Parts: sequence; C-alpha cells; structure tokens
Amino acid sequence: MDFRLSEEQKALRDSVRDFAREVVAPVIAEHYEQRTFPYEIIRQMGKMGLFGLPFGEEYGGMGGDYFALCLALEELARVDSSVAITLEAAVSLGAMPIYRFGTDEQKARWLPKLLSGEALAGFGLTEPGFGSDAGGTETRAVLDESTNEWVINGAKAFITNSGTDITALVTVTAVTGIRPDGSKELSTIIVPSGTPGFIVAPGYSKVGWTASDTHELIFDDCRVPAENLLGERGRGFAQFLRILDEGRIAIAALAVGLAQGCVDESIKYAKERHAFGQPIGNYQAIQFKVADMEMKAHTARLAYYDAAARMLAGEPFKRQAAIAKLHASTIAVDNAREATQIHGGYGFMNEYPVARFWRDSKILEIGEGTSEVQRMIIARDLGM
Repeated sequence: MDFRLSEEQKALRDSVRDFAREVVAPVIAEHYEQRTFPYEIIRQMGKMGLFGLPFGEEYGGMGGDYFALCLALEELARVDSSVAITLEAAVSLGAMPIYRFGTDEQKARWLPKLLSGEALAGFGLTEPGFGSDAGGTETRAVLDESTNEWVINGAKAFITNSGTDITALVTVTAVTGIRPDGSKELSTIIVPSGTPGFIVAPGYSKVGWTASDTHELIFDDCRVPAENLLGERGRGFAQFLRILDEGRIAIAALAVGLAQGCVDESIKYAKERHAFGQPIGNYQAIQFKVADMEMKAHTARLAYYDAAARMLAGEPFKRQAAIAKLHASTIAVDNAREATQIHGGYGFMNEYPVARFWRDSKILEIGEGTSEVQRMIIARDLGM
C-alpha cells in the first residue's frame, strides 16, 4: 500500500517535468494556435526514450513498465495535453497492440521504429456511426484467397497519430466474418501508411488538443497481406478491450497532469495578481478554490496509482481503471473551470495556459470510453 515513488521513478518524473517546462512550455502555445504538429518536440521525446518506456529492451524499449509511462504522461500534461496525448496514443494504442498480440515477425518489423519515436502508429476503433458501441463496427475485411490478402472497406473516426509525416501504420478493427450464433467476428489488422485504398481525410478542426494529429480514415478496397492479421482471427473484440482497460489508466494519468497544471498556474497567478491592495491569493475565496483543486488532483492520482499497481501485479483492474479514468477526467474539467475563474478575464485569453487547459479538458470525459461507459463498467463489475 506504499504509493511513494522509488528513486528511479522520481528521477524519471523529474526529468520529464524539466523537459516539459524547459522544452515544451516555451513553444507549445504557438503550435496550439497555429494547429501544427510539434515534430521537434516528438523527436526529442524519442531521444529521451519516452516512447519505449513500458517495453522490453529486445525491441529497443527502456525495460520499464506501464506505471513509468503514466508518470511521464502526468508531467507532460501538466504543461500541455497535445504532446501528452500524442505519447499516450503512440504507446498504449499504437505500439502496445503489436507488443501484446503481434507475431515475432510483426514485432521485429514495427516495434523498433515505434519505440524509438522514429515512427508513430494509430489504432482505428471508433467509426463515424459507432463510438461507445464498438460492437457495432461496420468496417469489413474479406480474405481474398486468390491473392492471400485482406480487402478492407469502411471508415474510422477521430483517430490519433493517423496522418502525420511519421505515421507508419494504423491497426484497425474490422468484421471478418459471422459467428455461428449470428454475432460479428471482429479481428484487428495492421494497415501500413501509404497502402493503396487507405485514405487519410483532412485533419479535424478541433476545440482542443489542436497540436495533436486526428483524422477520419477511409478504406476503399484497401488490400494488405493476410499475415497483417494481428493476433488470432476473431479475437479483435477481446484484444481492444484489454488495450482500452490499460489505456484508461494512462488517460487518468494525463487528466491528473492537466488538473495539477491548473493548480500550478492558479497559484502562480494568485501571487502575481493584485486586487484591493493585495495579491488575490491572500483572499480565502481563492485559497479555498486552490485547496479544493489540489485535493481533487491528489485523490485522482491515488486512483490511477492503485489501478496501475493492480495491473502490474496481474490482478483484475478493469473496475479500478474505470474509476480512475472517470474520477480523473471529471476533476480535470472541474479544475480547468476553477482555474479559468481564478484568472478572470485573462483566463479567457489564449496567452494563458489555463485557456488551453480549459479547452483540452472536456475530451477527457469522452475519449477512450465516455464517463457514461465508465459508470456502466463499474456497475457491471459490481454485479449489477
């Protein structure tokens, strides 16, 4: 039950914290406003080994664990969520499915590039007509036995890291058949970038995360080799449920980082801003707001620490991951709102980080399982 960090974990946390403050903070606002992808930051993150944190050294990873990734995500999101979500999606949604379910050949081909940050990968699950209802997948993949290729047709929506200049592949879920009971057989298939019939639509115009990469993907008779099947045919649903359970811990860590960043910026502003002859931080109304914000960030951090600990111990963690994601995303929105209020009119100006935090926070209650879905997961795990 000891949630204190080891010296190695503290060193990782501190190095990422310094990187976020010294490298990310000075330039990210311009990327955010210009809606440009921060390639130079991503390259430096790759050199730091952040994309390889939870992977084995045999593929170029850092030999760490998933909790190490979460620590890095929290510190990045404390300054900017676009950079943090790029790392989160690249690792938990991009590389992790190949690491968990890929063949030796698939791992050898793709992981070295992904774990070094030289290349990014996306995970195509959500569809234009089906978000939370992943079982409603309509994208189809038919095996052409004459050429031994999968022929993919369909579309995916809101896919992160899917259209950058360094995107190497997207793993997509598709219906590959019908089971004897009439239900859909879902499988996952690796689609390399540049494959004919793999069309990346223009990037979305987003409210937040504007320095990250998000696209709709279209598959029009897109052909890939049969060996691009990831894992066992028909196990796609179980595979992406496992990936999403893990990813919810990572998103919780990201949300805690944003919430803590709101505390940081509020304390700084409250010391500098004067009203009625003294710093506004001297007023109990502001002090209580900041105290509540710190309390929320602290308890949400404990929730994702607990979920990560259970996961790494090989214990059931689905409910705890859902709790962590639900609570952390909720308090991230709360803290962003309060930080904006503390800043007053300046909180509505993009020159202040809290305006970016406010715009970035809402998606945390939607992506990788909405708050409603998290409540469903918790209730079902309680036997209801």
